[in-house]
Amino acid sequence: MIIAIIVLVVIIAILVTYIIFVDRQLISINKQLHKRLMEHTRQPIGIELISKKLNELAGNINESLKEEENLRINSMRAEKQFREMIANISHDLRTPLTAIKGYQQLMENGELPEEERKYLTIAQKHASELSSLIESFFEYAYLLSIAPEPDIKAINVSSILTECLVASIPEFEEAYMRVSYKESKPVYALADTEMITRCIHNLLRNCVQHGSGEVMVTLEVMSYVTISIKNHVKSDKTIHIEQIFDRFYTSDMARRDSTGLGLSIVKLLVEQMGGTVSAVLEEDMLDIRMKLLRPKSHDT
Repeated sequence: MIIAIIVLVVIIAILVTYIIFVDRQLISINKQLHKRLMEHTRQPIGIELISKKLNELAGNINESLKEEENLRINSMRAEKQFREMIANISHDLRTPLTAIKGYQQLMENGELPEEERKYLTIAQKHASELSSLIESFFEYAYLLSIAPEPDIKAINVSSILTECLVASIPEFEEAYMRVSYKESKPVYALADTEMITRCIHNLLRNCVQHGSGEVMVTLEVMSYVTISIKNHVKSDKTIHIEQIFDRFYTSDMARRDSTGLGLSIVKLLVEQMGGTVSAVLEEDMLDIRMKLLRPKSHDT
């Protein structure tokens, strides 16, 4: 009887020891996975050789991690190639366009019949639109490849918004559009001055190119600082709201004058500043909202 108890105690002790060892191995695997995640290392998962099942588990984890790493490297390589392609295309287009605009300038300064001058004006308009698109290509390629570090600080976004609106008045007047904005007391947000200025200009330019009627601009302060720019969508535009910030997105009826880069740049910049951007389409009203973090030191 005593021998049986001793044997049972020994068996229980062995099982408890084995369970503790397995538990420690699982803890070790979890720590190694956490270290890989936090330190971005490529160190494979290792365990002490005692359990065949744990060795198989570690082996499968390492294979999965290796495959994931290969996918990530391939994705980064493809993205780099894409950025280089955008930059090269932009440069290749910019050179002949400069020559085209130069010849157009010479023709404008010369004597032309009224009919030919009308055609020249149309050609100049398209050349200007093409120039704007190429500049967007350059900007987008630069932001992707360089990823400039934003200078985040508390800035007066209400003042910047007002300045951008004033600067855009000639464009709105030319498009026969009016702007509704009620200037508020100073509102501060955590942002990069140059980046948020570029975002606002891109959104206002988007209104001019693809909107009509009145543009409603509001600035709200709650848990975030929200800049909302709302405009009527032209009747010949079909907007896919879930794709509106995708690069190269075009609405079905607007493929002649849109690449979607302006809104893609806005999304890229806002996210670099730690904010978010979203779009809501209600009937024929497109509302694009930028949310920025609030500083703690300013009473808004």
